[in-house]
Amino acid sequence: MLRSLFAGVSGLRNHQFRMDVIGNNIANVNTVAFKSGRVTFKEGFAQLLQGASRPPGDQGGTNPIQVGLGSLIGSVDVLFSQGNIETTGINTDVAIQGDAFFVVRKGAETYYTRSGNFQLDAQGRMVSPTNGFIVQGRMAVDGVLQDGIEDITLPFGQKVAARATTTVTMGGNLNSAVGVFEDADPDGAGPLAGGFNADTRAVPANRGRFTNATIGMFDDLGNKVDVKVWMWKTAANEWTWELDAASLPPNYTIGADTPGAPNVQGVFRFDPTTGLLSESNIVGGGAAGTGVASPNIVIEGPGGARISVTMNLGATANGATVDGTLGGLTQFAGSGTAVLRDQDGYQSGTLQNFTIDRTGTITGSFTNGVNQTLGQMVLADFNNPAGLLRTGDNMYGVSGNSGGAVLGFPLEGSQSFLTSGALEMSNVDLAQEFTNLIVAQRGFQANGRVITTSDEMLTEVVNLKR
Repeated sequence: MLRSLFAGVSGLRNHQFRMDVIGNNIANVNTVAFKSGRVTFKEGFAQLLQGASRPPGDQGGTNPIQVGLGSLIGSVDVLFSQGNIETTGINTDVAIQGDAFFVVRKGAETYYTRSGNFQLDAQGRMVSPTNGFIVQGRMAVDGVLQDGIEDITLPFGQKVAARATTTVTMGGNLNSAVGVFEDADPDGAGPLAGGFNADTRAVPANRGRFTNATIGMFDDLGNKVDVKVWMWKTAANEWTWELDAASLPPNYTIGADTPGAPNVQGVFRFDPTTGLLSESNIVGGGAAGTGVASPNIVIEGPGGARISVTMNLGATANGATVDGTLGGLTQFAGSGTAVLRDQDGYQSGTLQNFTIDRTGTITGSFTNGVNQTLGQMVLADFNNPAGLLRTGDNMYGVSGNSGGAVLGFPLEGSQSFLTSGALEMSNVDLAQEFTNLIVAQRGFQANGRVITTSDEMLTEVVNLKR
């Protein structure tokens, strides 16, 4: 039989195999994060008809004479080029930009995928919808990420405990143009009517020389307590502040161990050249401290609930600036805008939504307005991702030539990062695939002609006996 007949058969077989790969690529043109395949051929066995000879000295040598016996499949390469990103607006859809893989688990078995169209199951676990494999990462406790890789679970309805207020920050401006507050007895009723009180505040001359600020704080049980602070000008570049114990709700009192209780007072002093705080506050008539925060103030409520709070009266000592922004209180001519602007307590709340950022950190939004870290997705990198085994359902498994998975977090151990609300599209290039389709078809036809021609030659041989 002619060797060309078998060479043509091998060519038909190989081009048919290439058509299978091309067909699979085109079939998955809209599969999420699908990676296209590429077939390469290699020459098959070459039969040696005559070996090479060395030059004898007075003439040249001869090359070997070999006849190829067809072609074989060289490789089927998976092309892990980045697919385009498609926006979906679904917060559980996550696309990887980079070479890494999501890590999912089925029992004790671990798989890897580029397909980020995840969803939550009935138990709040983040899973792959095609097979229910659970997405892996690290979880957080009270907003702090823990060590160890485990199932990512985001059960809606989970609660965050109430947190008592520990710090209140004051900011804004005290008007330097106002006069000193007159605290003499305005009505002649005696010393009880003197000082800073409703009587002296009612004096027309004192209008604009005092101000107040109120903020809602939270006790251990999440009860909201409105606390008022009065501020009045007592000297040039000096203001006194006092916590108004009478403004507290019923059954709430200033703790007896609070310095200066129940009339907790302090003094602001400002640098006349800059209008910024120049000295720390003085509490209860004591000496000036070294910071810009009051001592601990305890507010006790019913049932043992309490607030132990420090009032931060200036963002930085001596009114220093942070990124060009004045910190704490200031004293410039103009409107008085001093406020208690921030506090760190909150009521209990229920998880109602979550977001995923580019580092894979999952942040939950609770009904009490608190945003808290819930977990972080882990990624896997491989020395040779093309060596991974396709296991179906857009999943890959480790093979002997892929190398082990190197686990890390986006932009922290892994150079890849995530895009939430989007999916990676297939990297199939239809124009290239249709071109390959033509090439494969012509190659198949050409090898078919080889077989046809070989058959005709054999026919001629058979007809020699006629």
